[in-house]
Amino acid sequence: MRAYSVKYDFNQRFSVPARQAFNWCIDYQPSDLSLMNESGTRRILKLNEDTILLKETARQNEKAVTKTRLVKINKTSMSWTNTHVSGPSLHSQFLYTIVPEGKRASRLFFTGLPVCYSVKHLSKRALRQIAKSERRVDSVVWKHLAKAMERDFHRNH
Repeated sequence: MRAYSVKYDFNQRFSVPARQAFNWCIDYQPSDLSLMNESGTRRILKLNEDTILLKETARQNEKAVTKTRLVKINKTSMSWTNTHVSGPSLHSQFLYTIVPEGKRASRLFFTGLPVCYSVKHLSKRALRQIAKSERRVDSVVWKHLAKAMERDFHRNH
């Protein structure tokens, strides 16, 4: 089996100040999958102040898929990484940075660096299609999360 690297990125605006957006994003909860319009379970193991293990089982294409992610948080730069340490996307990594847009808004810059495994050769065109599909899926997830974040923020302020 051969491993292929893919890269894609996008950004998502939040009508929430940067520090509050960042804190919301890194406040992992068992119910987070429902905010992403997904069903499944999530266990959260906080290893220390900046390191979290997420163990998730979700339904994908009528099958239960289990994965473990290692999250490393950098509070100073309002950024974090999410690395798959088990599951079908093994070794894939996702980078997140929140930047302020004035005092009342912020923006997430997201970079996806999935590793795709295949027994057959994947052409550059096939890898571009994978990147396009993954980008679409992840950007939709972040649209759902943005709505939930903004709802929570405005309810509390």
